[in-house]
Amino acid sequence: MTRLSLIQRNLKRERLVKKFSKKRITLKKIIKNKKTSPEERIDAINKLSKLPNNSTPCRLRNRCIITGRPRGNYRKFKLSRIAFRELASDGKLPGITKSSW
Repeated sequence: MTRLSLIQRNLKRERLVKKFSKKRITLKKIIKNKKTSPEERIDAINKLSKLPNNSTPCRLRNRCIITGRPRGNYRKFKLSRIAFRELASDGKLPGITKSSW
């Protein structure tokens, strides 16, 4: 089981990413636009650098919603491979059956 602090830290990052996503996108558009003046571009770069580091999407980590395991996750189900197998074998995931041929 993962430490709860790591799970909570990741949840905090998700909230920050959601909160600052629009602002981050608009600043990046200003920076990438070649028609903007150098002063505006520098101002946008400074504003972007002052945003919290944890608001960048690359800082997020896919974790299992049950165990908090950081590796071996299925994005569609937000479960680790171990939790997925247990739930599927118990029949708690609708539409999932064990394949055999």
